[in-house]
Amino acid sequence: MHGDLLQLFFFIFSGGAIIASLALLGRQPLLVSYILLGAILGPFGLALVTDVDLISQIGSIGIIFLLFLLGLDMQPQALWKVLRQVTHITLISSALFAIVGYSIASLFGYSIVESIIIGIAMMFSSTIIGIKLLPTTALHHKHSGELMVGMLLMQDFLAILALLFIISGDISGQNLIPLGKTLLALPLLTLVCFFVVKGILLPLFSRFDRISEYIFLLAIGWCLGISELAHYLGLSREIGAFIAGIAMATSPIAQFISLNLKSLRDFFLILFFFSLGSGFDLSLIPLIALPAAILAALMLSIKPWTYHRLLRSQSESEKLAWDIGFRLGQNSEFSLMIAYLAFSSGLIGTHASHLIQATAIITFLVSSYIVVFNFPSPIAISDKLRRD
Repeated sequence: MHGDLLQLFFFIFSGGAIIASLALLGRQPLLVSYILLGAILGPFGLALVTDVDLISQIGSIGIIFLLFLLGLDMQPQALWKVLRQVTHITLISSALFAIVGYSIASLFGYSIVESIIIGIAMMFSSTIIGIKLLPTTALHHKHSGELMVGMLLMQDFLAILALLFIISGDISGQNLIPLGKTLLALPLLTLVCFFVVKGILLPLFSRFDRISEYIFLLAIGWCLGISELAHYLGLSREIGAFIAGIAMATSPIAQFISLNLKSLRDFFLILFFFSLGSGFDLSLIPLIALPAAILAALMLSIKPWTYHRLLRSQSESEKLAWDIGFRLGQNSEFSLMIAYLAFSSGLIGTHASHLIQATAIITFLVSSYIVVFNFPSPIAISDKLRRD
């Protein structure tokens, strides 16, 4: 087992380093390269990596850390002003994308529950691609950066809510007891977290803030501890990590923790996206190619147009409206999480899960090309468009 684990890491990280280099040279998002590597090396490809369950379990830790850090960055007071500006835009656009996704899935014969989840997976845009391809000056100092971050954060809230419903195990409405228990457990866990942070963690951080190793250990222990408590209460570990992060967001130490955990998060996220790719059955491509192509084409067309129209209705300029519209014109990494959790919960089948993943990957690629060739970004092809 020791040798197998070392060999597994060799394939993932050495292979990942090679394919990530090629992706960057080709101006592609890195997470797509990790998924592609998993598909090539996994049991449905060259079968060099076969223990998909082990990779999936390790990779799920990356999602836990991702949501913990997302919670750490959500300062309630700072977010309120921006969220008020973009709430109606986000809600209207998300509802439209969900309806389109549901309609196409139903048209191709997917069940009601599968169609609902496919529709939900279409609602969100990629935080990773949106932020990575936005110049730093625009992100921190321009109105366009504020709007984009606000919409992405609002979508993150909706995604967390969607994950909550999926984790309840029944989104059809036929049995509301699991969902009711979940909704009751959520405020209870939130209250416990805020009291523990205020009464125990903050005094400990204040007393030993000079010992970075201890801060690192305490933060990880807090994140994983609340994740397990959430799991025990009938929520998910991912939701628990998100709540643990929010509870600490108002602490002065939050940004320090966020910076120190990013590398650890990235390590596990590479494993997560690799596990998604390794579980992708390449033989299903002919069966999902048509609906995936149609869904991807619709999302790539409808999302920029919808954001443009909604932003123009709010008196934003034509140029800014199209700029933000195209930058948010893809599906989200949350789509992959939704596919993963819904499939793990038995709510959707293999075909529906692969359809969501394939659609997301196509939109990642095409949207990245559109932005890199036409809008200012750190990796733009043209010198005129390249902005750090």
